[in-house]
Amino acid sequence: MATRIVVDPLTRVEGHLRIEAVVEGTKITEALSSGTIFRGIEKIVENRDPRDVWSFVQRICGVCTHIHSIASVRAVEDALDYRIPKNANIIRNIMTLTQMVHDHVVHFYHLHGFDWVDVLSALKADPKATSELAMSLSDWPNSSEGYFRDVQNKVKRLVESRQLGIFANAYWGHPAYRLPPEANLLAVAHYIEALNWQKEIVKIHTIFGGKNPHPNYCVGGHPSTINLNDVHVINMERLNLVKSKIDEAQIFVDKVLLPDLFAIAGFYKGDLWGGGIGNFLCYGGVPMTDIREPDSFLFPNGAVLNRDLSKVYDVDLKDPEHIKEFVSHSWYQYDDPKAGLHPWQGKTAPVYDGPRPPYHNLDENKKYSWIKTPHWKGNPMEVGPLARFVVGYARGNKPIKGLVDDALRRLDLPVNALFSTLGRTLARALEAKLSVDHLAGFYSDLIANIKAGDSQTFNPEKWDPSRWPTTAQGVGFAEAPRGALAHWIKIHDGKVESYQAVVPTTWNAAPRDEKGVKGPYEASLLDTPVAVQDQPLELLRTIHSFDPCLACATHLISPTGEKLAKVKVL
Repeated sequence: MATRIVVDPLTRVEGHLRIEAVVEGTKITEALSSGTIFRGIEKIVENRDPRDVWSFVQRICGVCTHIHSIASVRAVEDALDYRIPKNANIIRNIMTLTQMVHDHVVHFYHLHGFDWVDVLSALKADPKATSELAMSLSDWPNSSEGYFRDVQNKVKRLVESRQLGIFANAYWGHPAYRLPPEANLLAVAHYIEALNWQKEIVKIHTIFGGKNPHPNYCVGGHPSTINLNDVHVINMERLNLVKSKIDEAQIFVDKVLLPDLFAIAGFYKGDLWGGGIGNFLCYGGVPMTDIREPDSFLFPNGAVLNRDLSKVYDVDLKDPEHIKEFVSHSWYQYDDPKAGLHPWQGKTAPVYDGPRPPYHNLDENKKYSWIKTPHWKGNPMEVGPLARFVVGYARGNKPIKGLVDDALRRLDLPVNALFSTLGRTLARALEAKLSVDHLAGFYSDLIANIKAGDSQTFNPEKWDPSRWPTTAQGVGFAEAPRGALAHWIKIHDGKVESYQAVVPTTWNAAPRDEKGVKGPYEASLLDTPVAVQDQPLELLRTIHSFDPCLACATHLISPTGEKLAKVKVL
């Protein structure tokens, strides 16, 4: 007998996501992904100064903090053929990789970890055995028997108070959990440590960008002024602090994140479901030299179809036949409802005709999501760390291939194990390692460049709009922690004529297309086991592996612009 289960909202994600799944027996046979709130920033920035847009579109997300700004300033710079100084490129890379490392650690421990870790099981652990396990994994100093006993007692006090706090609202005791109590206690301890660590690494953003979240940016370079002898700008003291935070991050990734990942994965390596559509897309990102030189990208550009690692296709964001967005199952309106529009021709025209909340179920034969359906050359695509590693692996990228091959060897898994929920989680942790190591390299490059006498971070050449052409269009792209991100802009008479952003979760959470082909979330849930229908832990595990960010589809204004809510701060 088929049963339709609904998870709304799906928690431990940014924003509002509804998942409906049909379970037959013990497996999911049908799935529907719906973004339930509207985002309208593309309309807000129309007719504004293109140099200001980064500060608006940065608010598309409260988690991604800076990457929308990078995409925005690059879109304007591309439209104006505006070159930036070497230091600005290095600082942008440092900011991007800082966010990568921060996001991946937070995701593993705080957003995704409890899909694999049973907190209440930690109360049954032997602290001495946990200490022995920890010391067998790495020489991280917080590994004593007494330390783990203290953590266990903290959890015990929360349980006894019947106020689980940060450990509330989960399916503790679920049969899909596989870790022994000692591994659960170890992971809980590191969950708490990661909470303290994550507030330190973001200081890099505050140094170069003035604040976090939402650091400052500028078209034409970076707003940081460098003078090693001036106490009011970026000086050697602040640069030394950046170095210390990078060092701390390297140690945490090497001695906590990766050992935990391999220890946990060893218990779940038989659960290789959740692979999804098998199509992977990477725009390319983190340019070693210049954004116009794709051969220098840390993350190679490319697309892989049908899990075929023998063939990689180039991706052109300016080609109208490469990127198109469809709205056949989305609450938007095009002149031709079956058309696919390249973002330079894109429209954000919301038209809601769905059921009036609260409702029991959505109808997958009609429009059912505030998220559009993007395609690359007619194909739905998965984006994110797994996509970057699949494309990099297929490209023969040595650092990526080395990390993947070593991880698969340690876990005794074949390469096709990557195409799974576990593989997606593994790729994210490996990317944290790749990112933190290159973070140290970019810092060294910046110091060397400054010592060579180059402290320039901004190019004023085309800042004045009087030097701009009457009309121009550009695209700015980056690889965000959650995947391929691009902003397309059209400029006329010094103002934004049109603006479109296609964010990673647009790709991954997309509803099915006009032919009924599912998006990555929906496809990934097919054949997922469900041991307990009213506790769909396995469903959460797969969706969380994408690190959804539905805030990139958050409702900011209504179509008519009236006030929707009032918040009073006391």
